[in-house]
Amino acid sequence: MKKLMLGNEAVARGAYEAGCTIAAAYPGTPSTEITEYIAKYDEIYSEWSPNEKVALEVAIGASIGGARAICSMKHVGLNVAADPLFTVSYSGVNGGLVIMVADDPGMHSSQNEQDSRFYARSSKVPMLEPSDSQECKDFVKYAFEISEQFDCPVIVRLTTRVSHSQSSVEIGEKENFKLKDYVKDASKYVMMPAMARRRHVEVEKRMAALREFSNSSELNKIELDSEEVGIITSGISYQYVKEAAPNASILKIGMVHPIPEKMISEFASKVKMLYVVEELEPFFENQILKMGIKVTGKQKLPVMGELNAQLIAEKLFDRKFEASQVQAGQPIPVRPPVMCPGCPHRGMYYVLKKLKLNVSGDIGCYTLGALPPNECMDTCICMGASIGVAHGMEKARGSEFRKNTVAVIGDSTFIHSGITGLIDVVYNKGNSTVMILDNSITGMTGHQHNPTTGFTIKGEPTRQVDLELLCKAVGIERVTVVDPFDVKELEKVVKAEIEADEPSVIISQRPCALLKSVKFEGSRKISREKCKTCRACMKIGCPAIVDKKDHLEINPALCVGCKLCTKVCSFDAIERMDS
Repeated sequence: MKKLMLGNEAVARGAYEAGCTIAAAYPGTPSTEITEYIAKYDEIYSEWSPNEKVALEVAIGASIGGARAICSMKHVGLNVAADPLFTVSYSGVNGGLVIMVADDPGMHSSQNEQDSRFYARSSKVPMLEPSDSQECKDFVKYAFEISEQFDCPVIVRLTTRVSHSQSSVEIGEKENFKLKDYVKDASKYVMMPAMARRRHVEVEKRMAALREFSNSSELNKIELDSEEVGIITSGISYQYVKEAAPNASILKIGMVHPIPEKMISEFASKVKMLYVVEELEPFFENQILKMGIKVTGKQKLPVMGELNAQLIAEKLFDRKFEASQVQAGQPIPVRPPVMCPGCPHRGMYYVLKKLKLNVSGDIGCYTLGALPPNECMDTCICMGASIGVAHGMEKARGSEFRKNTVAVIGDSTFIHSGITGLIDVVYNKGNSTVMILDNSITGMTGHQHNPTTGFTIKGEPTRQVDLELLCKAVGIERVTVVDPFDVKELEKVVKAEIEADEPSVIISQRPCALLKSVKFEGSRKISREKCKTCRACMKIGCPAIVDKKDHLEINPALCVGCKLCTKVCSFDAIERMDS
């Protein structure tokens, strides 16, 4: 039976069919749906872990325990998981261990567009890269087999277009994988220097064997056509090449590390002009040039952003590509990201901007506070960095600067990697004011539960982390919980905490407006008679409030009735729609 599937959904199906029984992840676009789909299979234990490092460690433990395990993350999540990755490459596995990594060329939802292929090379771990949903399913199953055959983890690299595109997938049966025996073996799994040195020898032997395997593997395929032009490519770039150069010969690399050097040499000998088409870095190109083979790639193609068929046709073959799809009759309107109507972060940013504070920011919905009209975020580096950055600013610029600075971080991000930053502030005698924006969910990636929500990935009730008690436990004595829509109280609290000569935490607590449990009274309207067009309500940046120049209106199709605008109007001009 065939079914139309997202690439991420097909990955989940592949894990199920391979007999995988353990899945751990931290949500991050474009990888999030992998584990959400896996959670629908009751045969697989699945979890949202506090961060990617913990997720990989859980999967490693399951593998050593004899199960097949899968761990999923986005590309920047692999940075967080790099420590256990490099060591499990040495220790090897018991049950198959597959690491799904979704890169984001074009940075649709990421702070950088790093190329994860270099992690595979640096950690000496094989990497596969599918180009459609069918291959997503198949390659995951191959990855488990390769993992057990070569005693190593296997990374499967996706990109946004593969993760979030749909194509037909042939549904197969679940493999009856039996839990492998657990055998104590300190020389294999305890990576003290003496053991690690011996394991490194095994890693190099494995890489040599994998190079031979890559040359004969059906994961890599040659499609001979024209003798004039040959293109080496992989992943989603293969789909673009098929559109842009339908008559070219193609070497499609499915095992992107180690590359199939013998197959590449053979392919190069059969064509007059050889190109490499790959997104981001010249990963293949540099290795092929090192082999002494003349090839053209990044001299003509960009190292930034996504590729497409039109770009390939124009840059490589100097011809216009005629797209077959139906074109829109009108230009698609630009839709910049914006905090949703009713978003609890809006009240908080209104206060921070009013107080003209420096804001050390973090990763989440609240990152949008950097955009107009809030324009109230000075830095955003990576998950959990806001607290450490604020602490560093204080140490560099002194107490007066600190009294004009706050760090903002979400509840899920705080659990992910903010706790250690807060501990650092306390331990090293900092006085930073940290605002934890608790919206009762992991918001930006699409409403996933986390340790602060009280529910597991399957929606089962579990113990809930108490942020107030946690902050006090690490040494914060000044902890205040406040509703961000109570802007007067919030302003009062912020003023008090930034003046205090000790570290403090403000927990801005109000659930995400998009949660099903959140109910508002109904849309508001602006009274033309009462409104003085002072435009104070525009400062909160609500997309439902529209400036018509001669007057202001509230779009009832967007307004959720959160009433934040009523808190900043001095003339009681904002009323219920039915009044």
